[in-house]
Amino acid sequence: MVMSKMVGARVKRKEDPRLITGSSTYVDDVQIPGMLHAAIFRSPYAHGVIKGVDVSAAEAAPGVVAVITGETLTRILKTTDTETQDETSGEGDDNDEIFVPPIRPLAIDKVRYVGEPIAVVVAATRAQAVDAAELVELDVDMLDAVTDVFAAMEDGAPQLYDQVPNNIGAIVGGTRGADIDAAFANAAFTTKARIRSQRLNAAPMETRAVAATIDPITRGLTVWTSTQAPHWNRNSIASALGISQNMVRCIAPEVGGGFGQKIGAYPEDYLISGLAYMLKRPVKWIETRSENMLASSHGRNQWADMEVAADATGKILGLRGRVYVDGGAWPKGLDLGSSTWIMSTGCYDIPALDYVVKTVYTNTAANGAYRGAGRPEAAYYIERVADLVADVTGVDPVEVRRVNFIQPDRFPFDTLAGPQYDSG
Repeated sequence: MVMSKMVGARVKRKEDPRLITGSSTYVDDVQIPGMLHAAIFRSPYAHGVIKGVDVSAAEAAPGVVAVITGETLTRILKTTDTETQDETSGEGDDNDEIFVPPIRPLAIDKVRYVGEPIAVVVAATRAQAVDAAELVELDVDMLDAVTDVFAAMEDGAPQLYDQVPNNIGAIVGGTRGADIDAAFANAAFTTKARIRSQRLNAAPMETRAVAATIDPITRGLTVWTSTQAPHWNRNSIASALGISQNMVRCIAPEVGGGFGQKIGAYPEDYLISGLAYMLKRPVKWIETRSENMLASSHGRNQWADMEVAADATGKILGLRGRVYVDGGAWPKGLDLGSSTWIMSTGCYDIPALDYVVKTVYTNTAANGAYRGAGRPEAAYYIERVADLVADVTGVDPVEVRRVNFIQPDRFPFDTLAGPQYDSG
């Protein structure tokens, strides 16, 4: 094979033989003598105060080795307040003044979404663990739930976290550049639209999966997990267990699809690792498809109210945007709004910008990274804006884009949202 060029070169795929012959190793292929299996009892309620969790029947079920609830979580973890990293963590984030609630691997005091982990059952077989988990009884005082992002911001709406007023978990953006009000007042044309970027699930062929066992040499932990970021998970697990990072080895074998959903540690990563560390036995958990829909992060799920001012040539004079991200019930992807904000103007030279992104908690599955993690949404909005300008001015959509492109003599170009294009 001649590698005289990169683009268009025929590259032999090295991974195919092991995948198509079934000789590869996924997490569920990991088999260790004495391995135990875990199942999660999850909340059937969207919002409520936990009055009690009765696990006595589950503990007495055949094959059960251990049952852990939020009240007994400290048996397996040094800290019950964990955090997660998402694909864009720290990118353009300036929300230090807004309280970020901890992520607890098992619910304590309150449930906030259908599918939230309440208890974990460990048994000799997977079937025994699943059967025993069905015997857990949850006593909850129901609270009103809010699933609409706009209703969640209203005064008097159900509050997911007492320390987060109006359920607004993050705000980024601002007003930049020329006078935005003047741009709209003097524009020959203005137009606006609400644009929806729908909620979705990555639905990887291989659902999330975790297996962990004690390392016989170091007495630390070896963890197999279907993840896109094994080093992040290693660090998070070590912190939760209260041991040094070099005591945790995190292995990502074949990963049957990730798409952003498998970024960062989830509650199950902490639970399975903690159980293996406490029991000194290998433990495995494999997510079901239903669990994936309920408890793995969803993606996109934004509403964008866009308003644009333009002249007769299609040149954009000012852009207003109010973007609302449904963050779901826990802070998996608070950073996604930052990614949308910093790409708000796209590849265009827009002189006046007023653009704010709010992330709002609702009693739904958490929102997280998905294929671009907040950035494709921004590209969608600004390109739709270009088409709206074409519609209202009568200028060809291609010409609208041409007159708004950053010109070659402007590079390096600092966008009003902050990032710099060094070339283009």
